[in-house]
Amino acid sequence: MTGLLVRNVLLDGCAVDVRARRGVIVAVGTDLRPNGEEHVFEGERATVLPGLHDHHVHLLATAARQGSVDVGPNVTPDLDGFMAKLRSAARELPLGTWLRAVGYHETVAGDLDRTVLDAAVPDRPVRVQHRSGALWVVNSAALAELDLARGPAGLERDERGMPTGRLYRADDWLRRQVPGGGAPDLAALGAQLVSWGITGVTDATPFQDSTGLETLAEACRSGALPQRVVAMGGPELVDARFPAPLFRGPVKVVLDEFALPALDEFTALIARAHAFGRPAAVHTVTRTSLVFALAGFRAAGAVRGDRIEHGSVIPPEHWQDIARLGLTVVTQPAFVAERGDQYLRDVAPEDQPYLYPCGRLLEAGVAVGGSSDMPYTHGDPWAAMRAAVERKTESRARLGIDDRVPPEIALNLYLTNSMAPGGPARAVTPGSPADLLLFEGQPTTKNDLTADRVVATVVDGVVWAN
Repeated sequence: MTGLLVRNVLLDGCAVDVRARRGVIVAVGTDLRPNGEEHVFEGERATVLPGLHDHHVHLLATAARQGSVDVGPNVTPDLDGFMAKLRSAARELPLGTWLRAVGYHETVAGDLDRTVLDAAVPDRPVRVQHRSGALWVVNSAALAELDLARGPAGLERDERGMPTGRLYRADDWLRRQVPGGGAPDLAALGAQLVSWGITGVTDATPFQDSTGLETLAEACRSGALPQRVVAMGGPELVDARFPAPLFRGPVKVVLDEFALPALDEFTALIARAHAFGRPAAVHTVTRTSLVFALAGFRAAGAVRGDRIEHGSVIPPEHWQDIARLGLTVVTQPAFVAERGDQYLRDVAPEDQPYLYPCGRLLEAGVAVGGSSDMPYTHGDPWAAMRAAVERKTESRARLGIDDRVPPEIALNLYLTNSMAPGGPARAVTPGSPADLLLFEGQPTTKNDLTADRVVATVVDGVVWAN
């Protein structure tokens, strides 16, 4: 079979058939006849939409999380629970195997270091990731196995020069150092994304070398990841050739408030990305880092496709500046639902109304794209859409209620082009990629926005039925 015919689906409320060939829609009409050389899928009056695109994920970290221990505040609320969780998990592993834990937050047991982890599990290597994704903490047994002589820039040492166990922004280095820390199995994740109707993702990992890119490309080639994958990579890969079938996206630049570069150095990173024909995607999660990012974009000059990743705190005085620069904010409304109660306890009151803004940014003329930041949120795009619509925490408290958007706008955050996350929604028209979502009913209310309604997903002209 060289093509696909999807019959009897609803497009803008009208019954149509959709024909695709070689991954491209070639016809949309009524009573299209099978030609004997195509797979025929009966849509049974499901609504046909463009497939969803998640504009900010971390695929390798998400796949690796499946073999990790969750030590987030909702699972281990205090030091005793944290220690017990690690010890219990360690008992289940073969001797010498590394224990990997994720989701830690300092509200559980304060700032971790190797001595805290040694007290929990002294006899095997342990690594624990902070839920921000910026920090790994390892115990003494792990430090003994790592090549610290060639340690990363983020290796923290105390006043005596001894490693504290804290490793900042060291994912690539750890992946190369840890036994079994290489390529995780991405097939289960690919299937999960398909079940949600996701036909494309943008991997926002700031890879420092091409190893991660090769892993993603191989998963795409093998079919483990059926989605179209846009990859960023860090400034080290600004001029790299990306392996097929990956699409080369913006250059990811991470701004950590605790380690901001000189402004001219940051500006040069943006300018270098532009010089190689690539936009810049700048990670900002605080007021300070946002102000710094905007200063860099003003100095370098912004180009089409430049992005603010997260925009965790964006107060009103910056909305017009972002709009004038033509920057897109790629937001994650699911953080409001999943972590909102913690934000209400821990985030400064003056920042709380401006956490992960959406609706008011759109009103101010700012382009906004939707994403999950998976694995740091659950990843279900429909849950994220509902969060954008209602802006409520797990306890049903309101957070940033003025940033609510209607269901159709929440959906559109995921329907935009992979290279233009704040642009118009894609359409089911001839000449467009055959990346489709078949949905039971119409996604017109908050309660309609659920993955249970996904009937089938079409990626590159291939049907994946739920």
